Amino acid sequence: MKKKLISTILSATMVAAMLAGCGSSDSGSTDTQQPAQSQEQQPAADTQQPAADAQTPASGEGKVYYLNFKPEQGPAWEALAAKYTEETGVPVSVQTAASGTYESTLKSEIAKTEAPTLFQVNGPVELATWKDYCYDLSGSDVYAQLKSDDFALKEGDEVKGIAYVVETYGLIYNADILNDYFTKDYAVVTSVEEINSFDQLKAVADSIQANADDLGVKGAFTSAGMDSSSDWRFKTHLANLPIYYEYEADGIGSTDAIKGTYLDNYKNIWDLYITDSVCAPTLLSSKTGEDATADFALGDAVFYQNGTWAYNDLVDAGMDGDSLGMLPIYIGVDGEENQGLCTGSENYWCVNKNASPEDIQATLDFMNWVVTSETGCKSLTEEMGFVCPFQAFDSYPASNPLVNIANDYVSNGKTSVAWTFTTMPSENWKNNVGSALLEYAQGTGQWDAVVTAFVDGWAEEYAAVNN
Repeated sequence: MKKKLISTILSATMVAAMLAGCGSSDSGSTDTQQPAQSQEQQPAADTQQPAADAQTPASGEGKVYYLNFKPEQGPAWEALAAKYTEETGVPVSVQTAASGTYESTLKSEIAKTEAPTLFQVNGPVELATWKDYCYDLSGSDVYAQLKSDDFALKEGDEVKGIAYVVETYGLIYNADILNDYFTKDYAVVTSVEEINSFDQLKAVADSIQANADDLGVKGAFTSAGMDSSSDWRFKTHLANLPIYYEYEADGIGSTDAIKGTYLDNYKNIWDLYITDSVCAPTLLSSKTGEDATADFALGDAVFYQNGTWAYNDLVDAGMDGDSLGMLPIYIGVDGEENQGLCTGSENYWCVNKNASPEDIQATLDFMNWVVTSETGCKSLTEEMGFVCPFQAFDSYPASNPLVNIANDYVSNGKTSVAWTFTTMPSENWKNNVGSALLEYAQGTGQWDAVVTAFVDGWAEEYAAVNN
C-alpha cells in the first residue's frame, strides 16, 4: 500500500469532521492449505456476471451470508444486517468466527451447500488459497466506490478482493498516568513528544517499572499473553516491524527468504515487553487478550500494544477516550524518530463466485449499500470505528480518537509503517515464531530458536506453499 495513498485516506477523516453527513448516494490467517470442495461447491469454470449492483438495492430472491472476520465488530454487523433486511426485505445473515479460527471456519463453511456469499482474505498470500472462489468484482458498483486500486487485490484484470477498512496499531498509552509520571522527580522525560525512539521508550518504561508503587501501577506494559486471543499481537503485528525495515532497506515488497536483518531489534522490544510488565514472563502462556485489556483499562499498566479496533473494548471497560494516546512501536532502527504508526489493511472482501447468481447480486447490493448509504457509513465509522477507503467516507469522520491520533502523525510528516505481515508465508510460520517467543520468554528456550523459526522457517514455509 503506497504511503502517499495511506496518508490521503487518513487525512481525509480530519477534513470530514468539518463536512455534513454521508449522502445516500474490520490478527488474519495466512494458512495456504487448499480448502476441500464439496460436490456442490466446485469452482465454476465461467460464472456469468450479474447486472451491476445498484445503489438502491432491489428486493429479490437472493440472500446474503457474511462470514465476519472481526469478533469485536460481530454485534455491529448483525445490527447492520438487520437494518438492511428491514429496509429491503433481503435476508442477510452474519456469522462471526472466533478469534484465531477464521481460516478453519471458512474452510468448513465454504464446503457447505449454504456457503458464505461474502468472506474475506487478509492479503495476497491468503488470496492464493481462495482465488478460485473469488468473483470478479471489476464491474461492480462497490469496486467503483474505491478511492484507489491500491485497496484492491487483483489477478490480472480481475478484482478478487476489496479492502473495506484501513486500520492502525501502535502502543496505546494511558495519558492520565503518563502525565502524572512526567511530574515526578524520577521521570526521565517531561512530555510524550520526547518518547521518539526505542532508547527513550525503554528509559521511560524502566523508570515506570522501578516506581510502579508510587504511580499506582503494576507495570509499564500489559501482559504479553501468548494464548490464541493475544499472541497475534506479537507473532504477527510486532513481527511486522523487523520485516518492514528489512524490506525498506532492500527495496523490496516481499521475499521468498527473509534475512532477519532486524531480529536483534525484535528481541529488544520483546525483552522490554516481558520485563517491564504487570506479570512474570513465566505466566504468559495462560494470559489472554482480555487480560491485557483489563490490565490497561484498570490502570495497572501504562502501555498496551494494540490498534484502533481496541477503542470500543476500552470504552466498554470504563475508559474515557480523552485518556488514550498512541505511540509508534520503536525498535531501535536509525531514523525511527520520523516513524509513524503501523497502518494498512488485512480485511479484503471477497464474493463467493460459486453462489447462485441471485445470491451474488444480493451480496453485491448489500456491499454497495454498506459503503454508500447513511446507515452503512455511520455504522462503519461511528459504531465500528473504521476508516474506510471509499468515496462516501470523505464526508464521515471517525468517532474513534485513536484514528485522529493516526491523522496527526501523518499531518506531522511521520512515515506510516506498512503492513508487511500480509506477506508472511503461512499461519504455520506464525505459530512456530510464536512458540519460540514463548519458550524464550519462559526461560525454556533460547533466542536462537526464534531466529531459526523466523529465518529458516520462512524459507521452508514459502517453498512448501509455493511448491
